[in-house]
Amino acid sequence: MPHLFAGWQDTIVAPATAPGMGAIGIIRLSGAHSIAIANALFSGKNLPDQPSHTLHVGVLKNKEELLDEVVVSIYRAPKSYTGENVIEISCHGSPYILQRIVDACIQQGARLAHPGEFTQRAFLNGKMDLTQAEAVADVIASQSRAAQQTALNQLRGGFSKDLKALRDELIHFAALIELELDFSDEDVEFADRTQLMNLVNQLYQKVKHLKESFHLGNAIKNGVSVAIIGKPNAGKSTLLNALLNEERAIVSEIAGTTRDTIEEMLNIKGVMFRLIDTAGIREHSTDRIENLGIERSRQNATRADIIVHVVDLLDEEKTSEGFGWLQEYSSKTITVYNKCRAWQHRRKAEGSEGEPPAPFIDAKEGFGINELKELVYQKAIGESVNTEATIITNARHDEALGKVLECLNDIKAGMDRHLTGDLLALDIRRCLHYLGEITGQVETDRDILGTIFGKFCIGK
Repeated sequence: MPHLFAGWQDTIVAPATAPGMGAIGIIRLSGAHSIAIANALFSGKNLPDQPSHTLHVGVLKNKEELLDEVVVSIYRAPKSYTGENVIEISCHGSPYILQRIVDACIQQGARLAHPGEFTQRAFLNGKMDLTQAEAVADVIASQSRAAQQTALNQLRGGFSKDLKALRDELIHFAALIELELDFSDEDVEFADRTQLMNLVNQLYQKVKHLKESFHLGNAIKNGVSVAIIGKPNAGKSTLLNALLNEERAIVSEIAGTTRDTIEEMLNIKGVMFRLIDTAGIREHSTDRIENLGIERSRQNATRADIIVHVVDLLDEEKTSEGFGWLQEYSSKTITVYNKCRAWQHRRKAEGSEGEPPAPFIDAKEGFGINELKELVYQKAIGESVNTEATIITNARHDEALGKVLECLNDIKAGMDRHLTGDLLALDIRRCLHYLGEITGQVETDRDILGTIFGKFCIGK
């Protein structure tokens, strides 16, 4: 594949560890002159004479200035992360020391790496495809077990293997149809149309399944937003505290205590949920600030993936006043009945029996909280996440798979109309193009690549 970015032959340098103070810091160099640049600063062994995948202890000096005592790791091309000569310098984690070593490397002829340039070079040098390169960023950014395992599966090539199998089958038939075109004067048919239709139907189902996994993948990658709504004093903030098992929100018997939204993250069975505690919603209020909070509550609820509607069992009216709009979002709403302990005590004092409507909880006493977490998880995710299966987490992949489905539909429609091989070949080529665009097997627009790798940290 041709290299798409100017400066790819330069030797680049950057810290590979996060900014800030630490016990150890790592500086990475990649390029043809990496070993020579490190050797110009290293006092000890002659690094160009050392084999690949070895570690060497010594000191770094910039002219007569002692920089630090370090460990130098050597990785020779092509058996390195980038496919080029790579040096990693492990030094003490002082930001000052890291910067002095980077400056010294630049003085010896390296240049500072762009964001994501190490992984970009790994992609351009054929060490990984584009889906695997994007998975590197997802692994780094993962905040839950499910997100990490899904990204690792993609990094190991799970998605790539699925796409390769799809492309290989299409390429086989494309080649047969192209062969027919070479013998068009003899009216021969090398590609069995019935077999091709069966293949297209199989591919359509596989691609559709992959595309449908994006809803789950997006939730795993970015977290699931859960808006907690209800009337003033229904116990929304108490519920938030119970779910988090800490006193995060101010709780008061005074209605309208929560005026603005509070957001917190909660990990349920390896998936991150973003809990949003909202202001109490009621139909009429003369308080302008409260009305702004109510409007924001409704906006958060409509945008959220899940709505938890908290109903106060002690509210004698239990009216739906102010919540008629929730009917439109019934598919993503969980109505939960709070203050069940006090309700049961009241019923017992009145000589009545029976259970409150389900699901019921008592947020103040922590009753029913685990069951509510399970309900939220089931509503968002369903069954347990199989992170070994291919799950689409990237919006770019989802869009490309949508175009693949369109192309497959065009191929099926063309075969139903008995189109000639040359027209079918055009649709198959388009389908192959969009599949290849996902993995980078076709030349990808440099603006797209710039956007992808620009999201990485400098040293990756």
